[in-house]
Amino acid sequence: MPSTHRIEPEPHLFEDDGTVPNNPRLPFLVYPGALQLGDDPAAACEAVFAANHWDRSWRNGIYPFPHFHSTAHEALGICRGEARVRFGGAKGVVMTVRAGDVVVIPAGVGHQNLGASGDLLVVGAYPGGADFDLCRGRADERPRVLDNIGRVALPAADPVYGREGPLLAEWRKG
Repeated sequence: MPSTHRIEPEPHLFEDDGTVPNNPRLPFLVYPGALQLGDDPAAACEAVFAANHWDRSWRNGIYPFPHFHSTAHEALGICRGEARVRFGGAKGVVMTVRAGDVVVIPAGVGHQNLGASGDLLVVGAYPGGADFDLCRGRADERPRVLDNIGRVALPAADPVYGREGPLLAEWRKG
């Protein structure tokens, strides 16, 4: 299994901005440099996520439009390159994520790629292989997504460190 080194995540709790609901209980988590990826970074990231039961992985980038998922939490492993990403909607934070970083995005938390290196490669996954939707913050989505967000269960494990990982302790505070 690819190596990881223990990083305490940086939590960010975002308020509903009227368009992006964010998550009222669960903070967005950033694990800077948590993964040591080796020669095949995407396969390494997929292996770490799969070992911790974050499944339905995909390889791509991050959409350039504001969006969120109301039916699942999402982990993103940055495997190659870097991107400036806005998390938490218009009133959130803009940060640069780089190869080796992992972010965990609770259901409802907005994210948007604001610019990336040409070699950006991201692996995404969902706890237990949960089904996910794609929401853009339209008014007609709002009642449904607020209900969905409240029903998404806590994951059984941290996507990087498993059952003993900091995600569970951090999210049980909420």
